[in-house]
Amino acid sequence: MITARAAATFEPVGRSVATARSFVRDTLQGWGHADIIDDAVVLTSELVTNAVVHAGTSAEVLCLRSEDHVRIEVSDRYPEREIPLQASAMSMGSPDREGGRGLQLCAALAGRWGVDYSATHKRVWFQLDLPERSVGTRAAGPSLPIDLLPLADERVRVAVVQIDRVGAITAWNEDAEELFGYAAEQVTGKPLTDFAAWPHTPGTSTGIVDALQLSRWEGSYGIRGANGRVTPVYASHLRVRDTDGDPSTVCLLVRDHERAILQTPLRLPSPDPATHSDSQGSDPFEVFIGSPAPDDLDGLLQRTVERARDMLDGDSAFLLLATDDETELEVRASTGLPSARQRFARVPVEVGPGRYGSARMPAVHEDLTQVPGAVPLLNGTGMRSVVTVPLKVEGRLTGSLGVAAESPDRYSNEEALRLQFAADRIALAVESARLGELEKLRRGSLSFLVEASDLLAGTLDRDQTLALMAQMTVPTLATWCAVYTIADQASEPYLSFVLHEDEERIDGLKALLSKIAPPDPVPTPGARVWAAPAEAAHQAALRTSMRSLGLGEPASVSSGIGTTLQTAAAVGGETVVLPLVARNRVIGMLTLGKPTDEHFRQEILELAEDLSRRAALALDNARLYSERMAISQSLQRSLLPPELPDVPGVEVEVIYRAAGEGNEVGGDFYDLFPIRDGAYGFAIGDVCGTGPEAAAVTGLARHALRLLAREGFGGPAVLERLNAAILDEGARSRFLTLLYGELWPQEDGSAILKMVCAGHPLPLRLRQDGSVAPYAEPQPLLGVMDDLELYEQTLTLDPGDVLLCVTDGITERREGSRMLGDDGLADVLSTCTGLTAGAVAARIMRAVERFAADAPSDDMAILAMRVPGLHHD
Repeated sequence: MITARAAATFEPVGRSVATARSFVRDTLQGWGHADIIDDAVVLTSELVTNAVVHAGTSAEVLCLRSEDHVRIEVSDRYPEREIPLQASAMSMGSPDREGGRGLQLCAALAGRWGVDYSATHKRVWFQLDLPERSVGTRAAGPSLPIDLLPLADERVRVAVVQIDRVGAITAWNEDAEELFGYAAEQVTGKPLTDFAAWPHTPGTSTGIVDALQLSRWEGSYGIRGANGRVTPVYASHLRVRDTDGDPSTVCLLVRDHERAILQTPLRLPSPDPATHSDSQGSDPFEVFIGSPAPDDLDGLLQRTVERARDMLDGDSAFLLLATDDETELEVRASTGLPSARQRFARVPVEVGPGRYGSARMPAVHEDLTQVPGAVPLLNGTGMRSVVTVPLKVEGRLTGSLGVAAESPDRYSNEEALRLQFAADRIALAVESARLGELEKLRRGSLSFLVEASDLLAGTLDRDQTLALMAQMTVPTLATWCAVYTIADQASEPYLSFVLHEDEERIDGLKALLSKIAPPDPVPTPGARVWAAPAEAAHQAALRTSMRSLGLGEPASVSSGIGTTLQTAAAVGGETVVLPLVARNRVIGMLTLGKPTDEHFRQEILELAEDLSRRAALALDNARLYSERMAISQSLQRSLLPPELPDVPGVEVEVIYRAAGEGNEVGGDFYDLFPIRDGAYGFAIGDVCGTGPEAAAVTGLARHALRLLAREGFGGPAVLERLNAAILDEGARSRFLTLLYGELWPQEDGSAILKMVCAGHPLPLRLRQDGSVAPYAEPQPLLGVMDDLELYEQTLTLDPGDVLLCVTDGITERREGSRMLGDDGLADVLSTCTGLTAGAVAARIMRAVERFAADAPSDDMAILAMRVPGLHHD
């Protein structure tokens, strides 16, 4: 049977949601059902939001009261018929969405609920059962066996203390005298704070002066007795007015272990009769946050601010989490505020003197226009009144929860107390979820840094290192990145690399950054804010907007920054600079940026700082490697012969491959040089080993050959003197195989050769008929014996003949147990009949490279000479 009825219609505007909440709250308050107000307001808020915001229709709210329950119906004119099943909660949409959770909450909070349809209307209703209690009973606990009742002293004493508006004691009863040892005349007129030892228990968040100003408060503290000992007490404070209208506070105090006498039990949801015994263990956190609770931190925080907003009938709410040092609070969730602009913004814990300036204490601001900047987070949002309370775990500040309204004077100490109770319910769960997220982030950060270190260690190329630095930060850590490098201490920072997560914005970003002065190369570790890019982006946007309006450029804005409004928005957020310090020198700066109004989280900055240290070392290693490689290559190139001379009537081709990464010269060498008119010297040799040590002997041999040959020495004399020079090197000497000869082109198209083959692979002669044969005799190698007796062989190359000279890196090319060898080389050469010297050398090298899959482990050199005759073949 319906015993009371109330109805109202709300227009399809955003403000109607708050009005509907107020309507339901006032209705249930008037009916005396404060126990179910919070759940009813939350459910109504969600359903009206679905109607007026998401469906865009008016909403009709009907409240019906019967003897054992209250039924609330929300009707709209959007007959949606896709109905999720109550048993399949996961199919009702994502809990992280701003709207659309009405049916989920109905399933979680209401005793019964349903959806009715007509051709033009949809009606969602829910029913909240009223708690069973006797007339005049505010709250009642279950009937318990005697052995489960709380223990108390033989005589329970309840001290009754009355405090006037200035905090002085005006009344002190007999039980107070017995508990604390003071007679009434000893304490009357003195502040209670003179006797209170505050706080007594860990986790107490409100000072006694503040507690005495609240409308109602419960908690623990200590009273220092006449004997000097502190008696732990549990207190219940109620603020009242006397007949003259002056406020005072009545304090009921019992021993702390007897707190059950005064402590108000937590309100639990109305139990189902069939499950009454199970409901006694309901979690107070679930009562506030709803069930199922989000399993991720962001979802939990978002649900918390929405429930807090609805509970106090606010227009917005926000939740901040404390940094590790508890000096700042970071915005992690909000509703009714521009979340994109506020997310991860930071505010200091202490912003001014007194309880209103610290996030460690509850605070109520009746009108923010009277105290500008009191809550920096709400600047420019249109909010007028706000209540904030701390989240604490074991006395440690872990966050702050606030609810704000657009109108002034909306909140008082009573709302602060309600919000504080809610904050106490969820503080531990939030901290647990935050620590879980932090641990997950740390594991991810460790994995990220390990991978980054591997990538950075895998290259010694400077440009590739710069690209890797940027690619590892975008978009993982930042929206865009710029790397500045400093060549030396006298050089200015140079913009070396720019990357944006949107490739189309890279050119505009690079143009913007190139027009502003680079950040100062400060070696101080850590990230520091760099305002120049955002300011330049703002100026560019201003100039572009004025140009589009036909107003021209303002005189105060310099021209030349060719960027679009889109690029300006991409750079308009927070920008930080991290120094790249290696070997006690700033070698560059890593710049990270966010788009308009976004901020970096502290964890991201710490990760970026760790990355910058690794990247700086990798970049400096690449620089050192590049410098040393340039020096090495310059020295190696000095050991190579200059450009080969043109020999009349003879084609000459050389192919040279030094083994080892970065080597241009190894133990193999070659040379071709004019000795005198009509005579040319040629050489191909192999020093024992590879690398710089072998290259040093290479330089000695090549320069000695040229010098001695031009002094008129014949082939044997040249090699004997070179042998002596190598032996003079002592411990640094290495043995050397060498093929040296002199070449005289003849008028008939042939060429005369005089050669000495000192321990070197024999040269091969290819005739026009395809036959291949060695073209010299073997003699002792150099650098082993003091006395050498070498001789010279004189031979003739006929027109069309090819002379192929190679080092042992060619003939000893291996694939497993197979080796190319002299015979294999001869077989390849036999297929080169009619080819030019260049084609012959190329075919030989191609065959050698294809013989084995692995990279060559020895230096390789090929010298091919062909006598084409009077007429080219």
